[in-house]
Amino acid sequence: MDKEKTAIERLKAASEMSLAYYKQPLLVTDSGGKDSSVCKELALRAGIPFEVQHNHTTADAPQTVYFVRDEFKRLEEKGVSCTVEMPFYKGQRVTMWSLIPQKSMPPTRLVRYCCAVLKEQGGKDRFITTGVRWAESSNRKNSRGIFEKNHDKPERRIILNNDNDDKRQLFESCRLQGKRTCNPIIDWTDAEVWDFLNDAKVPVNPLYRCGFDRVGCVGCPLAGDSRHVEFANFPTYRDAYIRAFDKMIELRRLRRLETDWKTGEEVFHWWMDDGVIPGQMSFEEMEDDGQ
Repeated sequence: MDKEKTAIERLKAASEMSLAYYKQPLLVTDSGGKDSSVCKELALRAGIPFEVQHNHTTADAPQTVYFVRDEFKRLEEKGVSCTVEMPFYKGQRVTMWSLIPQKSMPPTRLVRYCCAVLKEQGGKDRFITTGVRWAESSNRKNSRGIFEKNHDKPERRIILNNDNDDKRQLFESCRLQGKRTCNPIIDWTDAEVWDFLNDAKVPVNPLYRCGFDRVGCVGCPLAGDSRHVEFANFPTYRDAYIRAFDKMIELRRLRRLETDWKTGEEVFHWWMDDGVIPGQMSFEEMEDDGQ
């Protein structure tokens, strides 16, 4: 069976479980990226009932925001229900720029509170589909599966790494609520993603045509050197981060938390160089205190 057919079979299985255990259609998450475009097209081809949800991170590029808006219009014309989930923290609406001061530290590769608050709150108590792929990183290869049953205790998570996993029956029969995930294209390569999109003539985010190889939050620490290109293209986001860092320093002083930085510009310089200014504490060594 080719990978497209295999992915469709995974979606059909997820849809059946979603309807049986959650009494709701499968929820396809849409980041605005190429992998989400593949998953939406596969769900249409599978002929299953599904809904689409986009988590508005507030730090996505304008092109991504407009693309998602156009995609929702296209899908709604096909009868697909689409929603935008706005981020909340401690019961209040937040943005990336208001979240940073509240957390008292910049988001880093090790402390990714921004993902937890801005991207991952949607789909609570639902069966969702994502475009996660093993080819994206070694960490995903080691920690993600075709089907996943989340749990607060890591040892009680269920992860199926192949379509005939011995734990498949346990996964399907477990009736506990909570978020379940299907990653139908987890074993696809980048080339296979682009081949599918080109053959299917599926709309994709215009940023890819501008040379971008990712379309996540502008300035994401996981993006590496490409952040410099992102800020060159979107300088207003650079300014927004610096203002947020200024506010962060102000609140750290009010909370009597250690800091040697005097301006948000200094924080931004450290954050972008991924090093520590002499005499400055390392946030990489800190744990998120949940503030």
